[in-house]
Amino acid sequence: MLDLLNDLIWSKLLIVMLIGLGLYFTIASRFVQFRYFGSMFRIFGEAFQRQPGQLSSFQALMLSVAGRVGAGNIAGVSVAIMLGGPGAIFWMWVVALVGMATSYFECSLAQLYKRREPDGSYRGGPAFYIQHGLGQRWLGIVVSILLLVTFGFGFNAVQSYTVASSLHDTFGLPTYASGLILAVVIGLIIFGGIKRIAKFADVLVPIMAFSYIAMALVVIGLNLGEVPAVFALIFKSAFGLEPAFAGGIGAAIIMGVKRGLFSNEAGLGSAPNVAAVAEVKHPAAQGIVQSLSVFIDTLILCSCTALIILLSGVYQPGTELAGVVLTQTAVAAVVGEWGRVFISVALLLFVFTTLIYNYYLGENALGFFSEKRGPVMVYRVLVVGLVLWGSMQDLGTVFAFADVTMGLLAICNLVALALLFKVGLRLMRDYDAQIKAGVESPVFDARQFADLDLDAKAWASTDRPAAAAQDMPHTVTSQR
Repeated sequence: MLDLLNDLIWSKLLIVMLIGLGLYFTIASRFVQFRYFGSMFRIFGEAFQRQPGQLSSFQALMLSVAGRVGAGNIAGVSVAIMLGGPGAIFWMWVVALVGMATSYFECSLAQLYKRREPDGSYRGGPAFYIQHGLGQRWLGIVVSILLLVTFGFGFNAVQSYTVASSLHDTFGLPTYASGLILAVVIGLIIFGGIKRIAKFADVLVPIMAFSYIAMALVVIGLNLGEVPAVFALIFKSAFGLEPAFAGGIGAAIIMGVKRGLFSNEAGLGSAPNVAAVAEVKHPAAQGIVQSLSVFIDTLILCSCTALIILLSGVYQPGTELAGVVLTQTAVAAVVGEWGRVFISVALLLFVFTTLIYNYYLGENALGFFSEKRGPVMVYRVLVVGLVLWGSMQDLGTVFAFADVTMGLLAICNLVALALLFKVGLRLMRDYDAQIKAGVESPVFDARQFADLDLDAKAWASTDRPAAAAQDMPHTVTSQR
């Protein structure tokens, strides 16, 4: 049944929606993800600034990178290559490049429609822009449930399985033992809250990401002469010109899109939950910063894994090596057995932050339709249980379950983004108009969006003074 649902969702609906809507968002926004890429580091510098008691834009970025960087980058890429051939990597790149625009709009909208909590923090995400942007609370509840099941249960099971199989391959540790350890650690940590998670993430994520990139550079450097041939293989396989690999172009596209979305989550509706929590001057600025996380995840980290596997010579069509074991074997073949240990440790760090991030997304989703403590406690127990369950399952079951819930969540979120795209464009044009007028750091004026259902408390501190607002071009108001 899982296979039938996956076939319907992925081969019939999501390929068209992800790539089609991503291209539409890209063209209609005049390639927003590339227009602001050059000024990304200036915006990135501002991202370090934060108000006391609030998450900075940088911390929100590191949280979303922490969530994206995990099993998808190490195990997911190897699964894509194993089932879709090297050409799946090309389609992962395509999904990421157009997905940067999708991520820009979903994160900008999450910032726009965020709500201020009684303690002064913020809350937002797809459920909030669906309720307050589309006026459809029922759909917001559906999205929240899917988000809770996908991340709190499905993705956490995948992460647990990946760590357990990695440690078993490297150290011979029984999978149930890894699952028990992970379950205990997660159970102790999930009571810490989003701010404690952020403190871990903004230190740990850069360290582990750069360490993994350094390992990939070592592998590439030792096989530099083979790099052009590997890229040629990826491009040929992407269009079915290498029939020896997997199932040709169809398998390459499906696996590239599946594993690409699993890895970078652009359009899935996860990153907006974290993007909304940050304190920023303009929603579009957070959208720009968050689109960078898609680039980091897929174009850099997933490409590193792909090059490690394909340069090592370990991968052959029909290989029995699966998931993270393929990646570990590839590294060990190039640098020696210590590389297998390095991947296990790196994966453990990746998965550690991702498990916590996934838990937070689920609790945030639960908070949309229930403020009672009882459901939260039940959710925490189930999360710990699914972490243990995932460690003892097989690769096919774990990924199939996650793919179904992820696909349904993506469909709901993409439909909402399509319906709210005009609002997203209007927000983008406000930011563009200020940049064109010479404003170095655009500020959002909620009064120019008074016709929308926004939280006045969330944006009261960022309103531009009336005199400054009058000096701005009237382009935005004329395009409502």
